[in-house]
This record gives sequence, C-alpha cells and structure tokens, in this order.
Amino acid sequence: MKILKTLVSLSAAAAVAAGCAFTPVQTGMSREQVMASYGTPTRVVPLPTGTRLQYSRQPAGQSAVMVDLDAAGKVMAVREVLKLQAFLRIEPGQWTRDDVEREFGPPARIDRVASWSGDIMNYRWRDNLQDMYYWVYLDAGNRVQRTGQGVEFPVTTDD
Repeated sequence: MKILKTLVSLSAAAAVAAGCAFTPVQTGMSREQVMASYGTPTRVVPLPTGTRLQYSRQPAGQSAVMVDLDAAGKVMAVREVLKLQAFLRIEPGQWTRDDVEREFGPPARIDRVASWSGDIMNYRWRDNLQDMYYWVYLDAGNRVQRTGQGVEFPVTTDD
C-alpha cells in the first residue's frame, strides 16, 4: 500500500506540475476515468468478471499496479502487486507463466542459466528500503516449478 501511495503521490505531483487535474483511482470509477488519471495501461487482460488494466514500471521500476474492472467497466479493485505477500500466492506446480503475468504483469527480464532448463522470470520490487528480485522458475512447459527472492545489489564499475 505504501508503494501505491507513493505512486499516486508522484503521479499527482507530475499532473500538478503539468497543470492537469489529478484524481486518484478509486472503486466505482469508470475505465475512462482510470485512463485519464493513469494513462494507457501496459497491458489489458481479460478476467472472468471483467478486465484488468496493468500499469507496470518494469523493467526499470519496482511497481506494478493492477486495476480490476467489472463487466460494466467500473473499478472493483486497485492494488500494488510487487510485494512479498502477493508473490507468496504463487503455487509451484499449479501456476503457469500466463497466471504469473496476469497477476504481476510482464517481468523486468527473463533469464536462462545452465543449471535450469526453463525460463526464469525476474521481477524487481522494493521491500521497505531494500531493492529486491523475485524469481519465478518455469519448466519447459511454462509451469512454475519454484520461486525465490534475493537482494538486488547495485552494479558498480571501476574506471
């Protein structure tokens, strides 16, 4: 929630600086109102009950806000998803790549390593003041087999 509040604050500051009116996204708002406030979504994902608008800051950012709309196009929920509590919902052996991307948006990057036969989806996120990664290991059939988290250390170069 703290990240969502920061995102809303930054968006509000940018809108004020640009001379625009800013309205935080809330339940009951229309799709048009969401897009007027947040802009064009990263992805639009169909849901059984309506539509999800994904606003992801990946690969450089550490935020992904999901706005769920009902069948009439009204906001049912708004939430920041790149946080440990949300990642822990992933069920190895049950979830697929599509499930992960529906819930968290596109990853920051996809890696391959010699010790793993499938793709490794990398999500950048922030835990309090610490930059983190959350890894989702997929098998050759794009089913999640394991997950993990680790600290993102800044890369430095010696000149």
